[in-house]
Formats: sequence, structure tokens, C-alpha cells
Amino acid sequence: MTIDVHGHVTPPELLKKFPMPPSLGDIDGMVERKAALGITTTVVGSPVGAGTMLPVPGVDNYAQPADSLARFHEWVGETVRERPGVLVGYVYVNPLEGAASVTRAAEWLREKEFAGLIVNTSVRGEFLDDERSDEFFAMAQEAGAPVLLHPPAVPVGAAAMRKVGAIEHVVRPCDITMGVAAILIAGRLRRYPGLKLVAPNAGGALALLREKLDLAQRRDQLDGPPLSDQLRQIHVDTATPSLPALRAAVEVFGPDRMLFGTDSPPLATPLDTALASIDALGLSEEDRAKVLGGNAIELFGLSSAELRRAS
Repeated sequence: MTIDVHGHVTPPELLKKFPMPPSLGDIDGMVERKAALGITTTVVGSPVGAGTMLPVPGVDNYAQPADSLARFHEWVGETVRERPGVLVGYVYVNPLEGAASVTRAAEWLREKEFAGLIVNTSVRGEFLDDERSDEFFAMAQEAGAPVLLHPPAVPVGAAAMRKVGAIEHVVRPCDITMGVAAILIAGRLRRYPGLKLVAPNAGGALALLREKLDLAQRRDQLDGPPLSDQLRQIHVDTATPSLPALRAAVEVFGPDRMLFGTDSPPLATPLDTALASIDALGLSEEDRAKVLGGNAIELFGLSSAELRRAS
């Protein structure tokens, strides 16, 4: 069985409200397309909650009323319940919003339909090295829930690039790179060693910055083990069309830390191409099986019996 840890879904009311790809609402179509290729399970959620990844004047994704987020999570839960073993849910939360938001997220996470958390690597231009994120990281560690560190709709540097395509495919991977690096440099993995962090897009450019992270650590006289060693505590997904990036991720993070992910929907990269990229890595059969599903089963604590029924 193959498990996709990076998919997105959106309820009908938001598709009517915001300009978003229709594929985000075609749940059955997504399930059928993936099943035809042996992708039996997808972990789904939204990196903006009840907001939108496309720029809309006057819309602030971080100013969502609690009742709007509640309705969104109720819809995700219902969508997952209708497809047991086929879909698993992420709980969205803004890590910098405070205790009330973190508490609500923890409550949703206790529902059996949800197995992980999805947050942004930066919030209004701030990374998660800010002490306001401590309550969130403490909750994530206590819950033992994987945290997908997804780039935001408006990543750091977006204003300088302007073009939507450049923001989607260049600036957002850079936000992943900087956001995860900020977490490492701030010592979050030393303070919360039980965190299960997942960096999408093969970790952005982190695999190419392993030695540079250590140089930065020495330059700023930061305590703790080398940051390059701490990279091995982070999981990455394979949601990138770049085979060199995937090969670098295998070397730096290791096959035990890689998770099959497609960012589909809405990403339009052909699913068979995403699967072929894993084959092209030349992994052993054991490691290939880990990347395609074994690592996800262990990380998310998925029920093998339910997954077998889904397949």
C-alpha cells in the first residue's frame, strides 16, 4: 500500500467564496485517481484552515473566527469518516495565536479522524522561533502528533516576487527552508525532543545547507549538537518534481525519514510521475517500502487493519 501524507481538501462553501482550484472539492475523483495507481490512503487538510492559498484583497487567513474553523474541522472529520482508511485528517492551527487556539486544536486532534497537525512555516512574516510558539510545540509533543510545516499563502519575500507562479514554486519552498532552519536555530528540537516535524517539498533547500547550518551555529555560538545532526530528526515528504532534490534528501535525512507526498490536490504534477521518482532513487526494496508507506504508518500511528480494508 502507498500512503500520501500531503493532500488538500476544501469544503464547498469555501470553493464558492474564494477563487480556488475545483480539484480541492473533488474528493471522490482524487480517491479514484490515486487508487488506480495503488495510492490507498491520503492525509488531508488545509494549510489555511477556512482561508485560501490564493491572494484575495482584504482576506487575512490569520483572522479566522473560531466558529469558522470549527465548521471547517467538522467538515474534514465528516469527509474522513465517510472514507475510513482512505482519508486521514490534519488539524489546522496558527502556532502564534495563543493558548485558546492551541487548546482547540488539541481537542480536535483527540478525534479519531485526525492524526496530525498542519501549520505554516511563517505567520505574517514571522518564523516559529518566536517564544509565542512554545505552547503549540509543547502540545504537539505531548500529543505525539506529526506536524506538517507547510508554507503559507503569503510567504516571506512574496512582496518582492509578485508573480503568483514564482511565489508558489520558488518563494514557498524558500519559506520551508528558512522556517525549519529558524526552528532548529532556536533550539526547539532540544527543548521539545519528542517533536515529529515534517518538512514538505523534500525539505526545500535544507539538504543543500547541511554544512552551512553548522557554520551558522558556530558563528553565533549556539549550544547543542550540530544542526546537521538535528536534521536527521526531521521527516521530509517527496512532493517535488526535482529528482536531484529527492536524492539529496535521501542522503541528508535518510530513507527512514522520507514520506511519500504529492501535494495533490491541488498540485497538477502527474501522480505516476511522482511514483516513478521514488523508483528512480534506486532504493532497496525495504527502503522503498518505507518511503511509500511504512514510515507514514509508524509516524502517524495508522491502523494497519483499517488500511488493509481500504486497499
